[in-house]
Amino acid sequence: MKLSGKVALVTGGARGLGRAYVLHLARLGADIVINDIDLAAAKEYNEQLSAPTVMEEVEALDCRALGIQADVTVKAEVEAMVEQTLATFGRLDILVNNAGGMLRPPAQTSAATAPEDHYRFIMDINLTSTVFCCQAASRPMIAAGSGKIVNVGSQAGLWSGRSGGGMAYKVAKAGIIHYTRVLAAELGPHGINVNCIAPGWILSSRALASGRNSDETRARLEPDIPLGRLGWPEDCAKVVEFLVTDLSDYVTGQCIPVDGGYVAF
Repeated sequence: MKLSGKVALVTGGARGLGRAYVLHLARLGADIVINDIDLAAAKEYNEQLSAPTVMEEVEALDCRALGIQADVTVKAEVEAMVEQTLATFGRLDILVNNAGGMLRPPAQTSAATAPEDHYRFIMDINLTSTVFCCQAASRPMIAAGSGKIVNVGSQAGLWSGRSGGGMAYKVAKAGIIHYTRVLAAELGPHGINVNCIAPGWILSSRALASGRNSDETRARLEPDIPLGRLGWPEDCAKVVEFLVTDLSDYVTGQCIPVDGGYVAF
């Protein structure tokens, strides 16, 4: 119970990778604020819960839970979310910026021709939301003189993929990785660690619904993964555990790929 007495806020926490982080941190003893634009989001991809809601799943682990439905691309809603967290729990120790993804892709996502509306949407739900949440959470953490922030990038933000496809998502995730470094430099003197993970090909509920676990897709991806398999949400949650506990007290400004070795340097 390394996180007993701590309060963690996880954005995009109602399904998929975010829900995995929520439950993993609760098993470590943290009280959890679950944010999502739709707190019933698990239904969209038929993700099975062990209780009627993610909040009740946390409470079944003997931790307190607060669900906040808010759009993290809207600064005022982010500020209100953090204020509600402080009003309810009196503190905020951990922030996991998970909200985002490669959502609503149009037919054309190339670097040279991607449509403006899609570009702005992807930048907002990934990079802008991360900046807003970090800014809001950093204030109570600075006042407390401690805190752990984990931003969620992607392997797509670490290399080009040898094509211009998916440009907005790749650039947004690369921006998150570098924003992590910049923020870590600023908040380090206040006792706050800021790090990032870059998940690879993870079998989240949305990925499963899109066919990522099919024989055809696995045959295409697995030969390029040194560990020989696609990842599961819990693979990422274990690295989040490292970054929000005392195991990483002397680690900040880093991006850890969680991809089985897919992105090699």
